[in-house]
Amino acid sequence: MLLSRPTRALAVSLFTALLAALIPASAAHADSRTVQGGRLDWAIKSSFQSYVTGPIAHGGWELTGGAATVGGSQFRFHSAQGSYDPGTGAFEAAFSGGVRFTGHRKADGTNELDLTISRPRVVIQGGRGTLYADMASKAKGSGRMSVTAQVPLAALNLGGIDMRGGGSPVALDGVPATLTTQGAAAFAGYYPAGTPLDPVSLTVDVQNPKQATPSTTPTTAPSTAPTGKQATATPTGSSPTASSPNAPASTGTLRTAAVDWGVRRTFREYVTGATAQGKWTLADGAQDGGALFRFPSGKGTYDARKQTLDAAFAGSVRFTGAHLDLTLAEVTAKVTDGKGTLTADVTSAGTTTKAVPLVTFTAPDFTPKNGLAAVAEAPATLTEGGAKAFGGMYKAGTAMDPVSLAVTVDATAKLPALPDLGSGVTSSAAPTKAPAPAASSAPSPAVASTASTSSTGTYVAIGAGVFLAAALAVLVAVRRRRTGTGTGTGTGTSTD
Repeated sequence: MLLSRPTRALAVSLFTALLAALIPASAAHADSRTVQGGRLDWAIKSSFQSYVTGPIAHGGWELTGGAATVGGSQFRFHSAQGSYDPGTGAFEAAFSGGVRFTGHRKADGTNELDLTISRPRVVIQGGRGTLYADMASKAKGSGRMSVTAQVPLAALNLGGIDMRGGGSPVALDGVPATLTTQGAAAFAGYYPAGTPLDPVSLTVDVQNPKQATPSTTPTTAPSTAPTGKQATATPTGSSPTASSPNAPASTGTLRTAAVDWGVRRTFREYVTGATAQGKWTLADGAQDGGALFRFPSGKGTYDARKQTLDAAFAGSVRFTGAHLDLTLAEVTAKVTDGKGTLTADVTSAGTTTKAVPLVTFTAPDFTPKNGLAAVAEAPATLTEGGAKAFGGMYKAGTAMDPVSLAVTVDATAKLPALPDLGSGVTSSAAPTKAPAPAASSAPSPAVASTASTSSTGTYVAIGAGVFLAAALAVLVAVRRRRTGTGTGTGTGTSTD
C-alpha cells in the first residue's frame, strides 16, 4: 500500500516534532564553556634536559613569563584560557610561560644550542589532540635562528579518553605525546618526527556560561595567585582634576606597588625536596604565584622624572625544613641611576637582622607608561649580605631569580596579574576515566567525562516508539478511507 504525499508529509512532520519535544536541548547541543585558570605540567623531553645540562652541552635552561618547575623535572605553564564543549568534547586551552635551553657555548659567548618553547596550547577535536607552542630555535650546523608561532609540536595519544560531559576542573594526566614533523623541524633537528616526548598533564577550570567573566590576557612578566587577581576599578566621570581619583599622583608619591621575586628556583626545590623535606609559609599578605612570591601594598616615594623609588612592601615568607628556618620580611626596594636593591629583615635560627641587602638588579627604564612604571624579570645578583643570610649556601655574585617591580601612579593603572594556576582536582569535580578498548595496548591517562549519554538513547527510544504508534494510526486511518469503513464520506483514492 502506498501513502499519499500529504500522508507521508504528515508522518515526517510528526516524527520531527516528537523528537524535538522528547530529546532535551542539552543532549542535542551543549553550549561551549569558558576555560579560565589552570596549569599544564610538561617536562618536554627529560633526556633532552639531561643532555643540555650534562657534560657534552655544558648548558642550562631558564624560565620566562612566570613559568615554574614542579616535581623532579617538569615545567609548569600557567593561566589557561580557552573553551570547552562538554557535549562534543571539543577542548582548547592556551597557557602562559616558557623555557629557554642553551648549550654548546662558543668562544664568542654565543650558544650553538638555543631553543625556546613558550605559550603551549592544547587543542582536542574529534578525538584527536595536538599541542602547539611558540618556537624559537637555532638550527644545528648553520646556526640560523628561526621563530615560529604556534607550531603543532606534539601529537597527543587520547586512546581510552572520552572528553565529553566533563565538569570543572577538567584534568588530563600523563597523556602520551609524540613529536610531529613540524615539531621536529622547529626542534632544530635534534630528534626526528615520531620521537616520543614526555607525557602531558593539565588541569583547567571551566566556567558555566552564566559564570563566565571577561578574560584578561596574562602579562609576560611574572605576575596572580590562585586565590585572586589584583584588580582596580576604573572610576568613571569627566577628565581628571587635582581632587579626582583619576588624577596622577603628585611628584614623589605612588599609589601602590608590588615586587615579585622567587628567591631562587633551586633553593625552592631544595626546600621541598628529599633533603630538606620542608615547605614555605606566606604571611602578612604575601601571595604565591607558583614561580615567585608577591610582596604587595608598596608604600613610599617614586619620582618619574628621576626614575627613583624608595618603597616598603607587605608580606613575609618563611622557609622551614630539616636544619632550615629562614624568614624574609619587611621587604623594601630602592631604585636609582638604573640600578635597584632588594632588602629584607632576615630571621634565621631565632635571630633577626634588619634591612639586609639581598640582591641587586638592573632597572634601565623605569618611566611610567599608561600610569604604570614597571621592571619585568630583571636579572638579580646575590650580595655579600644575601650570601650571609642564606648561611653560605650561595656565594656573593650568584644569579638569583629575576625581580619584577610595578608601581602605579594613577587610579586607572592596574598591577600585573599573578599567574593563575587554577583550582585543584577533587573527587567530586574531576572527570572520570573512560574504559579503554580491551584490544588497545596504549596507555590510558586519567581523563574528563563525568556525565553519561545514556539518557539521550532513552529519549530516542521513547520517541521511536511513539512514532511507530503514530505511524500505525495513520496507516489504519488510510486503510479505512480506502475501504470506506471510516466515518467520512470520501472515496479514499490514492493520488500516487
